[in-house]
Amino acid sequence: MTAATGPSFGMDPELQKKIGFTILALVIYRVGAHIFAPGVNVQAVTDFIRNSAAAGFFGLYDTLGGGLSRATVFALGIMPYISASIIFQLAGGIVPSIGKMQKDEEGKKKITQWTRYTTVAIALAQAYTFAVFTESIPGAVPLPTFWTRLSMVVVLTTGAIFVMWLGEQITERGIGNGMSLLITFSILDRLWPGLVQMLGFWREGALSLGKIALYGIILASVVAAVTAMHLAARRIPVQIPRKVMGRGRMTQGQKTFIPIRLITAGVMPIVFAQTIIIVPGTLASFTQNTWMRGMADFFTPGELPYDLTFAVLILLFSYFYTSIIFNSVDLAENLKKQGGFIPGVKPGASTADYIDNVLARVTLPGALFLALIAIIPVTMTKQLGFQQQFGGTSVLIVVGVLLDTIAQIQQHLTLRKYDSFMKAGRIKFRGRQQRFM
Repeated sequence: MTAATGPSFGMDPELQKKIGFTILALVIYRVGAHIFAPGVNVQAVTDFIRNSAAAGFFGLYDTLGGGLSRATVFALGIMPYISASIIFQLAGGIVPSIGKMQKDEEGKKKITQWTRYTTVAIALAQAYTFAVFTESIPGAVPLPTFWTRLSMVVVLTTGAIFVMWLGEQITERGIGNGMSLLITFSILDRLWPGLVQMLGFWREGALSLGKIALYGIILASVVAAVTAMHLAARRIPVQIPRKVMGRGRMTQGQKTFIPIRLITAGVMPIVFAQTIIIVPGTLASFTQNTWMRGMADFFTPGELPYDLTFAVLILLFSYFYTSIIFNSVDLAENLKKQGGFIPGVKPGASTADYIDNVLARVTLPGALFLALIAIIPVTMTKQLGFQQQFGGTSVLIVVGVLLDTIAQIQQHLTLRKYDSFMKAGRIKFRGRQQRFM
């Protein structure tokens, strides 16, 4: 008799192990995100941040996987690693030597190592800054000493390094992109408290069933729109002619395409724009400057100046970040080396210019959509009268990461089916059966 096994759901043992490891790592991450740092009055920190002008900054940090507002051991989350990755990604488009390293396998390994070192340095700086910040909050640290500050820095830095390692392990041994999944799981973890809060407002009479239904309809519409825009792409046709190989062999000509996504830059334009627009409020909270307080009041979320400035910043950063991550010159050169060409366009510089023009036209509707998705939650919060937990930025991250993870799972299943077909397949070749291995 054979031992009973659980349902496989059409997955092979390797994929089951990958998904199981990923779930285990995500659970460990969320458990650590609920363990408070030693020597800190968490309630005092949370109350102070909630009522300060820097609430937007801490909210952005929490959205991207951190837990600063709750002073947990994983308070810094994945943000130090994201900051380090962005630094080297931007440097690749500015510094030619780093850009060349990003195309080479050995260079990529070296940049990965530099990213880790930079992550540790950023984590140390952020941990020290947060330790000093918590000491300035009345009642947050009962007995502030050098050792309490040192322990806070060590705990937060170690937590950030562990989160970075955990994300890399998910990428290598699990399924999907580890860092992105950590952020996504952090966002989804806040969904249940948000629903409980909404239910509490309804019981108190602050929210009507009509407003809750309207919120649900808008959220579902946003998810559907984000999914459609994430998958939408402008396909540039490419023709690869036949090639003559050795001994008179010829390869068949191919027709393929270059997909240009409408949201090539992803969620990063919103992150950059939000980082800048919350600066006046954050500085006003720390400096108590009258002029900065006036600027913070001018850029009140939900007001026209805030919405217009936010939208313009998203447009600018959409074009800027797309130009950094999408190199049309390299793409045109690779096509030329392969003998491929875009019908009606000369290879080389003309191809690069054509791709740039298409990219510029495609980026505009994508950037406008990002601005709309980013502004809708702020307007909803003002109209409905409660702070919702699942904003436009969160939807963009969750939908994008889940779609990419599902695509990786489907790719894995397809490859496994192809391998099993090749191993089991038999054909007759010159009167004998041959088995493909």
